Amino acid sequence: MKKLVVSTLAVLIACPAFAINHPDQGSSWKMWGMDPYVGLRGGLSYTNLNYKYDGNKESITDWIFQGRAALGLEVCDTVRSEMEWTYYGKTSDDANFGAAGRVDVDAKLQTLLWNNYMEFASYKMVRPFAGLGVGMAFADVKREGELVPHHSESKTRFAGMGTVGVTFDMERFAVDLAARYTYVDIQSGMHNFGGDIGIRFMF
Repeated sequence: MKKLVVSTLAVLIACPAFAINHPDQGSSWKMWGMDPYVGLRGGLSYTNLNYKYDGNKESITDWIFQGRAALGLEVCDTVRSEMEWTYYGKTSDDANFGAAGRVDVDAKLQTLLWNNYMEFASYKMVRPFAGLGVGMAFADVKREGELVPHHSESKTRFAGMGTVGVTFDMERFAVDLAARYTYVDIQSGMHNFGGDIGIRFMF
């Protein structure tokens, strides 16, 4: 997994150089009639993990940073589709689980999503958009406490994402501001509410 992540990041870092150095405006080549792009994004999010233990369910919450990298295609002027990998910072919190007492819970998360976006309005530079994504989440959840033995589990689960935002199209590149909601099917449900800013380099 680490080798895959490192290789992906290397490609994503190298690609913008080719995109920016091309003398033409906009995309310089097409793939099946569609314009490819690479995107890098970062932001802050609020995570709520509904954790169940010993018959009690509590909310494990935290503010975390997130980083996103995407490879996509502009299908037409208003529709784009992409594969996006996201790395979330560690969610860390504690709660009282009845007779088990205070329990510390840590959660690490990565997602791989297929996202599809639609842009609205016919403005050349500034356009609002909405999007939906589905895919997989790779989660690692740990717990420990004075009366609770240390426990760790790693699982791959379904993840879904919904987003709204606005894009600023500069032809060679675009800047995106987005608000996102991501659901991950781990424990009794993880909910992530976040915002990020990103840049897309068109080829």
